[in-house]
Amino acid sequence: MIPFKRLLAFITVLTLAACSAERVLAPTPNVFLDGAYPQGDVPAAFQAVQSPIFYVTDRAAVSTAPSVTYGAGRSNAMVFGASTVSFGQGEDWVQLTTASGATKRASKLPLSIVQTREILRFDATPTPFRVANGRPVPVPAALASYNRKRAAFQAEVRKQMRLADRQEVVIFVHGFNNSFEDAVFSLADIWHFSGRSGVPIAYSWPAGAGGLFGYFTDRESGEFTVFHLKEFLRQLAEIPELRKIHIVAHSRGTDVTTTALREMIIAVRNQGRNPKKVLKIANLILAAPDLDFSVVRQRLIAEGFGASIGQITVYMNRGDTALGLAQRLMSGERFGRLSAGDVGLEERAIFDEVKTVNFVNVEGVSGLTGHAYYRTNRNVLSDIAVLIRESPPPGSAARPLVRIQGNFWTMPERYPL
Repeated sequence: MIPFKRLLAFITVLTLAACSAERVLAPTPNVFLDGAYPQGDVPAAFQAVQSPIFYVTDRAAVSTAPSVTYGAGRSNAMVFGASTVSFGQGEDWVQLTTASGATKRASKLPLSIVQTREILRFDATPTPFRVANGRPVPVPAALASYNRKRAAFQAEVRKQMRLADRQEVVIFVHGFNNSFEDAVFSLADIWHFSGRSGVPIAYSWPAGAGGLFGYFTDRESGEFTVFHLKEFLRQLAEIPELRKIHIVAHSRGTDVTTTALREMIIAVRNQGRNPKKVLKIANLILAAPDLDFSVVRQRLIAEGFGASIGQITVYMNRGDTALGLAQRLMSGERFGRLSAGDVGLEERAIFDEVKTVNFVNVEGVSGLTGHAYYRTNRNVLSDIAVLIRESPPPGSAARPLVRIQGNFWTMPERYPL
């Protein structure tokens, strides 16, 4: 039986760890300080203070006028849409990019959503089927409808890749108790400070139930969303022109993401194909992962998960209070709080064999819980930006991480300068 006081403390801290209602642009990553924001690399179509952040969600809509909004309820139908995000308040593009390369800004740059519109609503799942010879067979009309909407979604992504002049997509998957708007704003930060590289698509699942037991409701919503996340990633990967997918997942979103990818990897392997080539995941970034360490050992190692992804980067902070309470409540060592010293010799040897997986210790984290550093810490923001822009290995000139041992690393002060 979980002591009530422990449960209450856990929910309180995790609620505080979620994003606040008021958001401002993230601090400038070290890599872009002193006026080094790469505005010259930004495609002309994206050089604007108001830009679309695309999204896929299986949240239920709670309002449709004048702009659609989504709550914590679940929807059996995925939606693809776009939120127009305004960066700052009255600044022009030159002022925005100047502030984006400054250590200290004259004023905060608020993020706001001007409008959210649905581009395409997929059919509800499960789609109608019948059983023939012991196998489910889609009803022809349902299959035709599915194929039309898949083609429409892929056509829009193609269009956006042409505008981006980069055949890549950047995806963000949020964590517990985050709203739809939180997901959009977090990706806006990541995309803006990767030099607006590729097409940004937030995947927002039905989190944010709230209340004393909201964490457990969100965990089940995370299980609910796995099918839709797989469908979204599968439809993306089917686009021939698409070369790379970068995924940044935070907290409980890491469980949602790795569960979906694990199932996809197994399915692709059963077809005799190479998951790395089929799924096109160039970077999987797990920030403050709320995952049981023993579960991770199975997913990354026993099932060969790591070999199916171009590069996996795991950010960990020993002082993450939110994950510390999750660990006490769930009785499983949280992956996002590990350090090299917490891993036994046998496990280190195993991790050493997985060359595509690297663990980065994050120090000097500010904030109440030390859980949201993926969007507040200049070092981490820099590393994410470099990964999305160039995908260099750790220890290279572009990513001068300091090796602790094996594939465990740390960031020097003012990394990567």
